Amino acid sequence: MKKFNIRKVLDGLTAASSSSSSGAAQPGAPRENDAVQETLQSEHFQLCKTVRHGFPYQPSSMAFDPVQKILAVGTQTGALRLFGRAGVECFCQHESGAAVIQLQFLINEGALVSALADDSIHMWNLRQKIPAILHSLKFNRERITYCHLPFQSKWLYIGTERGNIHIVNVESFTLSGYVVMWNKAIELSTKTHPGPVVHISDNPMDEGKLLIGFECGIVVLWDLKSKKADCRYNYDEAIHSVAWHHEGKQFVCSHSDGTLTTWNIRVPAKSAQIITPHGKQPKDGKKPEPCKPILKVEYKTTRAGDPFMVLSGGLSYDTVGRRACLTVMHGKSTAVLEMDYPIVDFLTLCETPYPNDFQEPYAVMVLLEKDLVLIDLGQIGYPIFENPYPLTIHESPVTCCEYFVDCPAELIPALYSVGSRQKRQGYSKKEWPISGGNWGQGTQSYPEIIITGHADGSIKFWDASALMLQVLYKLKTAKVFEKARSKEEKANTDIVEEDPFAIQTMSWCPESRMLCVAGVSAHVLIYRFSKQEVTTEVVQLLEVRMQSEFSNGDSPDPGGEQTPTLPNPGASPSPQESEPPSQPSTGSNSSDGPRDNIACLQVRSSPLKQSPGYQVELVIQLVWVSGEPPQPITSLAINSSYGLVVFGNSNGLAVVDYLQKTLLLNMGTSELYSPSDPYHRQPRSPRKVRQSSGATCDSNDGSNTSEDRCKSPTSAKMSRKISSSSEPKTDLAKERSKQWHSFTRKKHSCCLGRGQAAARMTPKGPVCRTESAPNFYAKDNTFTRSRSSSVTSIDRESRESISAFHFCESYPRKMDGAVGPCLLVGTTQGTVVMVALSLPPAVDQRLQQPVGISSCGTMVTLKGGILTMALLDATGALLPPSFESWYDPNASDEEKEKSRRRRPASPPSSQEGPEAQFAVLCSEKQAKVLAMPSQTRVYKHNITESSFVLRADVVQMAGAYCIACFCANGHIMTLSLPSLRPLLDVNYLPLTDMRIARTFCFSNLGQALYLTSPTEIQRITYSQETCDNRQEMLSELFTPVETPEAPNRGFFKGLFGGGAQSLDREDLFGETGAGKASRSLAQHIPGPAGMEGMKCAASGVVGDLARARIALDERGQKLGELEDRTAAMMASADSFSKHAHDMMLKYKDKKWYQL
Repeated sequence: MKKFNIRKVLDGLTAASSSSSSGAAQPGAPRENDAVQETLQSEHFQLCKTVRHGFPYQPSSMAFDPVQKILAVGTQTGALRLFGRAGVECFCQHESGAAVIQLQFLINEGALVSALADDSIHMWNLRQKIPAILHSLKFNRERITYCHLPFQSKWLYIGTERGNIHIVNVESFTLSGYVVMWNKAIELSTKTHPGPVVHISDNPMDEGKLLIGFECGIVVLWDLKSKKADCRYNYDEAIHSVAWHHEGKQFVCSHSDGTLTTWNIRVPAKSAQIITPHGKQPKDGKKPEPCKPILKVEYKTTRAGDPFMVLSGGLSYDTVGRRACLTVMHGKSTAVLEMDYPIVDFLTLCETPYPNDFQEPYAVMVLLEKDLVLIDLGQIGYPIFENPYPLTIHESPVTCCEYFVDCPAELIPALYSVGSRQKRQGYSKKEWPISGGNWGQGTQSYPEIIITGHADGSIKFWDASALMLQVLYKLKTAKVFEKARSKEEKANTDIVEEDPFAIQTMSWCPESRMLCVAGVSAHVLIYRFSKQEVTTEVVQLLEVRMQSEFSNGDSPDPGGEQTPTLPNPGASPSPQESEPPSQPSTGSNSSDGPRDNIACLQVRSSPLKQSPGYQVELVIQLVWVSGEPPQPITSLAINSSYGLVVFGNSNGLAVVDYLQKTLLLNMGTSELYSPSDPYHRQPRSPRKVRQSSGATCDSNDGSNTSEDRCKSPTSAKMSRKISSSSEPKTDLAKERSKQWHSFTRKKHSCCLGRGQAAARMTPKGPVCRTESAPNFYAKDNTFTRSRSSSVTSIDRESRESISAFHFCESYPRKMDGAVGPCLLVGTTQGTVVMVALSLPPAVDQRLQQPVGISSCGTMVTLKGGILTMALLDATGALLPPSFESWYDPNASDEEKEKSRRRRPASPPSSQEGPEAQFAVLCSEKQAKVLAMPSQTRVYKHNITESSFVLRADVVQMAGAYCIACFCANGHIMTLSLPSLRPLLDVNYLPLTDMRIARTFCFSNLGQALYLTSPTEIQRITYSQETCDNRQEMLSELFTPVETPEAPNRGFFKGLFGGGAQSLDREDLFGETGAGKASRSLAQHIPGPAGMEGMKCAASGVVGDLARARIALDERGQKLGELEDRTAAMMASADSFSKHAHDMMLKYKDKKWYQL
């Protein structure tokens, strides 16, 4: 507690000093002692990981517990992922980070052995919610290549690269003195080393016989008791795997030439059968052509039919480019199942865990590089099971991510209802066989939704409630565009070489269900949610011409210092009318001239059938301007109450009325500043001579032009494809068009190149082109004032783009008496500009009257680019943007009127107090809180000096609000509101990949997430309450289950000893019989708890019975077998006596010659 108290004291001093300094400048600002009563304290915050979702990244091995029904997957980075029933999953990590080469379950014991590439083995306790390592053993002199743990045994066989086999007691994790040396296993006449051990298994019917496979092709049947080789089986091709028949009389080997050899254990001289499953059989009887190696084979028997032989690899070499295949051989039929990705490993799931019984396989589990597939062996055609895990996050690479906690309760059922219709057909009708574990008993009941945007233009909605993850609905935005295009056309118009439909940023209103997405091809899509199917005959399109440089024929207005006011949209023409008359209505893409007025993507021209769910309302596209490609969209916002969408990039911003389908505003960044703004930059004249602009980007061919330059003033050009563009303009329209053109030519803005903020917000930006780039900076042009002490050059000053938007109800200008609809605009240079919106007073006039927009000038500047903005009321509560309740756009007019109710406008704040609102602003370097409407700074906090903030959000925590920040140096911080007191500062995760910066999201109630790998989402919490309840919320992997009974050996096998032969491994491998192992061979590293801790963790009668049974099998099994054999002999004697008596009665009265 001391460190929290000290921190709070220091934080209080810091906050007091900043408050007093700002208060001195503004006498009317509130002091700390009379500020908003804040309830959040440092004790409310603690950072910890909660759960990891998605497919294990770079998988390397897997194992399955057939009794517990638990799957374990190891990865190349030392991670362990454990899966049970849907919603039961767990993540563990080996500290060394070495690749997991093999996994072995202690079946039905709640323990797992992992072998790593650094020659260490570890015992994991799975009987606790967060698995922990009990023991570790690190080999010093030999490299581990293969491990084998027999069922219901505590002795683990470990094969090494030198060809030796060591034996480890998994209870104490100590080495046995019993070692199988390679030179004793092979024939003395053999002159070469047999290679590493690639297989170890005991005979299913005789535990005293160990089958050892060496890489060179030699297989040895080793007698553990006599410590010598019984038989040796030689083949001239390398071995990859070995599989037993359950009767222990035959085994199958897979080889590097694509062959399978079958051996009878009593006939080592020659294999019983050699087949090449995928080899072409020559007509002349010669040996088939060699095929690719068969990497693994499994041989499983059934009582009622032919055995199954499942193998991976072995395809013919002439199948170049063919995808990886799994082959299932059953009787005379051979099925080749193509996989989408390379096969890492596979396991055949069987009904019994006993290797000496009929296996009865029912499924094959295939681990691919990027997927997990389960194949049903019991149905014709081998259909796959429907996978209940969220393993399709990476189906297309994730490009952006948003996280919403405590959403409206009806959202998840609505998304699920439309998403359930998208499910594939043809799955197996059986239940998912991995069904172990139990769900957690968490108390969190609020709905959570994760939205992921992908490189192929798809958007996925996920139900993330209660630490689970389930896909709800998938939206394919690429359907809006034409796909079939020639390569020449693609090369000419695209600004990205691949993934032109990739999602770049998203804005979603959960209450109205409006969705707005921006893509890398400078396109914006607006979607409405509907439960009814609709066919859109013509997709509505809006083309926007955004630019920020003078064309060659333009010259700046002589009165450059005169700054015209923004046009009044109420009196200005519509965008169609405001086009410059000289501009063509169609784009030009001729080879002898620059591309102009051409969009990067072609909108679909045929009717679009839109299923229930999200349906496109409007498509907005930025077009090429005089050979310059449109700049990537860096910020986006939608407001359903106003019916507006705003987006910005390095050229400026545009406001679109999606209800009227019109462009309201299209202007450069510099045009936002008012004439009296001290931070306003004067326009500069471009040079006429073009020259190279430097080496900030990679050069391309001469036909390409620069994206990082100053451009001519923004002019508006909009084309509605659903209306005719050839209508003659009236004289008034022409005059207004001239006025608009004149206005846009009097100003220009500066273009943002590939600066720090742009790189962070545009992960898939276009290729920079710098050849033939002009230098537009005249020597005598200077700025009136630098807005940042770090800005020391015109080149740096020119790199300003829009970085954030926030719709709100606030005071547009200083000392206004009433609130109104506003838009806060933040830039990458730290400027925050207030824009006032004028909406029609009556709802029924909304579609007839235009929306007015006017800039109110700069509110404040901060260091670094603006990341987030929000408003608080006088009590410190968040004022969310107004929204419109959802209604089905395809419903009848009566239903629309019933359901369509706008949220009541916020009542004007009473001016009794000194200030009525607080504006919260956070940039890459600092945070500020302004009092509204006076716009005076009341609090300020410098978040970081040496690094910069990547993500910041205003979130709700414990009934109050705070700012949560994630810095590039890995620190996660929270600041109280409105006083900006530091509450949490943890060095959590240094930025090692831009993927983390692109996908990190904070949400309400202490939840956050990020993409920790290309295939996995890591969820974390910064809430003390959630950390305290974490144990209850997590799922349980181990559940007490009765081990199935051993197979019945039958009367004659029990009588004559033909059944499975047991082995007292304790006498053979224990210290008494085998002695001690060399201490230098391996080092034992005890874990946090011993085996006793694992045993104590097991509870209930079933666990006690299971341990007693194992003890009986290990130590007293001979006595049990003796009793069984005695009972069998007694039954046989009774039967013999009965038959003898019957024979005596039958023949006692007959003479000898009658017999």
